[in-house]
Amino acid sequence: MGKYLLRRILQMIPVVLGTTLLIYALVFALPGDPVAAMFGDKPVNQAVAAQIRSEYNLDKPFFVQYLLFLKNALTLNFGKTFAGQPVISVIGRAFPVTIKLALMAFVFEGIFGILFGIVSGLTKGKWSDQIILIISLLLISVPTFVTGFILQYLFGVKWHLLPATAGASPGFIDLLMPAIVLGSVSMASIIRLTRTEISTNISEDYVRTARAKGMSDFQVTVRHVLRNSLIPVVTYLGADIGGLMGGAMITERIFNIQGVGNTLYQAILRGEGTLVVSIVTIMVMIFVLCSLVVDMLYAVLDPRIRYA
Repeated sequence: MGKYLLRRILQMIPVVLGTTLLIYALVFALPGDPVAAMFGDKPVNQAVAAQIRSEYNLDKPFFVQYLLFLKNALTLNFGKTFAGQPVISVIGRAFPVTIKLALMAFVFEGIFGILFGIVSGLTKGKWSDQIILIISLLLISVPTFVTGFILQYLFGVKWHLLPATAGASPGFIDLLMPAIVLGSVSMASIIRLTRTEISTNISEDYVRTARAKGMSDFQVTVRHVLRNSLIPVVTYLGADIGGLMGGAMITERIFNIQGVGNTLYQAILRGEGTLVVSIVTIMVMIFVLCSLVVDMLYAVLDPRIRYA
């Protein structure tokens, strides 16, 4: 197991470097001049513009800029925004909100996705299974922004059951509806994945052998069927952390949440490459750490990996 985890850690290093390089290249290739955009409709003072480009290393070649970014990122020194604020301070204000939103969505999709998936898998072909499949298909088919606007109108504007927008300092109730919207598509995927795994494993030979030894249906389901069925589900949940962080951009725009997604959107509009790449880099690191945790859980659930 130790060698397995070491291999996974070494494999993550080029992933992080490659991702940051790709994002930096895409930001570098964006059309327009961010320095000229800072002046708005006013005439551009070339001396001031040259000083700003020198301060933010915008006058240097692409690879030089990227290497300087990596050098500063190792010490968590991401520089300053065009407004003069430290990038790490901007991220520090936005990330806790998005992490809270992503964790709420993660808990929602994990609990209800697995629960409904188990019910659907154990009652395959019955009316409960059909209803759950129809609901999951609808959630997968409808885009997140459509689901968000519908729930926002119904529960926030028409019925006044939940806040329509989250505001600057959102609490649990403020983030409840955005978390449901953010986790709905992943919940539907988990339902279908769990259902498929359970309906497949429940007809395997080892299940029939366990029943022949006198084990009850409950014991067979918990000790054998669920243990093997949840392995791909755990893998999906771990990989979905990054998806939740990225998908938060749409949800945060709908519900006016001042999190990472909203900050990233505004940074792209302003052409602040350093802020964009810094946010994406931290998101990649979170995704990598979550993937490592999933690998450890996977090794616990699957003995073939644990003793590899």
